[in-house]
Amino acid sequence: MTKKPITNEYIGESGVKYIFEYYESDSFNNLPQNRIKQCYAVAFLKNKIIIVDNSQKGTYGLIGGSVEEDEHPNDTLIREIKEEGNLKVLNYKPIGYQKVIDTGGIQEPFYQLRYFAIVEPYGPFESDPAGKVTKVIECNPKDYKKYFDWGEIGERIMERALEMLREYSKKTD
Repeated sequence: MTKKPITNEYIGESGVKYIFEYYESDSFNNLPQNRIKQCYAVAFLKNKIIIVDNSQKGTYGLIGGSVEEDEHPNDTLIREIKEEGNLKVLNYKPIGYQKVIDTGGIQEPFYQLRYFAIVEPYGPFESDPAGKVTKVIECNPKDYKKYFDWGEIGERIMERALEMLREYSKKTD
């Protein structure tokens, strides 16, 4: 486990500077549940990762979304993967989390969780009920940077997800 966080700065759409501190973790139980805002997965369908096209923002990214009131993050993960990709979660576990710090002090620090997941389709992707995701892409993990690049944090998340996939594959062979 990485004890020292990987840190990155990000300028938001409103011009506010955020600091992201990424920590690897096998559990999210130590985090304040009321400060967990998002859950995303490096979701594998066979050996491909699922990437979603968010046409409203003109961006691509991992599958997942926001935690609803009184919802456990694990339930958020399963719900969002079903809603956004029409995919069933067969297995999942924590990769790590980002602590997001608003340097403008407008909001309290909050957390974004990153999971490893194995998924299978319920059926073909038709539409996201929220209308945010317009396309689901199965991507070779080597090629994810064609869609998004989250720097050192993203590289470590992907490395750890691939390590987990290798471990999972050994157990299921």
